[in-house]
Amino acid sequence: MVGRAKIAVIGAGNVGATCALWIVSQQLGDVVLVDIPQMESATRGKALDLYECAPVRRFDCTVTGTADYADIAGADVVVLTAGVPRKPGMSRDDLIKTNVAIVRSVSEQIAAHAPGSIVIVVSNPLDAMVYTAWKVTGFPTSRIVGQAGCLDMARFKAFIAEETGFSVEDISTLLLGGHGDDMVPLPRFTNISGIPVTEFMSAERLDELVERAKQGGGEIVELLGTSAYYAPAAAVTQMVEAIVRDKKRILPCAGYCDGQYGIDGLFVGVPCVLGAGGMERILEVNLEAGEQELLTSSAAHVRELVQVVQRQYPELA
Repeated sequence: MVGRAKIAVIGAGNVGATCALWIVSQQLGDVVLVDIPQMESATRGKALDLYECAPVRRFDCTVTGTADYADIAGADVVVLTAGVPRKPGMSRDDLIKTNVAIVRSVSEQIAAHAPGSIVIVVSNPLDAMVYTAWKVTGFPTSRIVGQAGCLDMARFKAFIAEETGFSVEDISTLLLGGHGDDMVPLPRFTNISGIPVTEFMSAERLDELVERAKQGGGEIVELLGTSAYYAPAAAVTQMVEAIVRDKKRILPCAGYCDGQYGIDGLFVGVPCVLGAGGMERILEVNLEAGEQELLTSSAAHVRELVQVVQRQYPELA
């Protein structure tokens, strides 16, 4: 990348607008915020309001709002947040029939106007939506990745920090599998400054925190009346930073598995190396039998979601 990166954020709702805020605050690149024509005025207003923060927050990145996909031309990274948010009582699976149509339409525009971009999918149900974006864009799998485990991991770390009283900066963990309810925690890889987390709490309490992390999205929906957006946007920004700054971060993302962990042809949460090339590789860790069983079960549910997409749009099979 020459000069500042160009980052397109598709969807100017809570998640998209907050992504734009985090991205420019960290001076990761110029942002183009895109939404549907009916929302163009509001999108331009949000972008202008955010850009007017620049003198106060001391960033030089530009922020523009638009409804014209031609404005994403040359984007290095596209963050796809478009879709209907979860409402109370609604599962991620309930979202699929509506959101697959939206993600399909947006992906066509990305392929037409930003064919060299790396796409980070945030729309739910995540594992099916990242598959849809891949099929529609025709991009190589290295340039399509889903934001999944980064959010689940952040929630898990936050709960551990709250429980133990230690800094969130010293907590490390690893998660695999589908997003949310289907995530596969790996407590044996969880530590606080290198010390196993079980030194600070019982296995039973750790299991309770794991379960809370699994249901983290639903907890927010019940409290807020809609999907979370601060933490998802922060998790996305972590991924954007790894790509535009070529950091080679190891992050749990929905990456395309081609035999890794015994999974074929699916985007599932696995440890991914993110850098300038996008999802540059998947790291395989040796799983215990019980962990592998949970991951296999999670992948099976992801496949069920993908099959719903394929039934709705046979050409995406």
